[in-house]
Amino acid sequence: MTELTITGMTCGHCTAAVKKALEKVSGVTSADVDLAAGRATVAGDAPVAALVAAVQDEGYQAVPAA
Repeated sequence: MTELTITGMTCGHCTAAVKKALEKVSGVTSADVDLAAGRATVAGDAPVAALVAAVQDEGYQAVPAA
């Protein structure tokens, strides 16, 4: 599991867009995005850099969760 901190999300549409973007990354088996927590949990073996890039391509910011 990979945890990302996502910033810039403000609504359900945002979470859906981030979830869809993450699920398109090769190696992702599932993704869950929590708007209130500002986090995404991703299952699979996708590289973190690819996940961050996918989120950024949607217009949001992502970093590995501490």
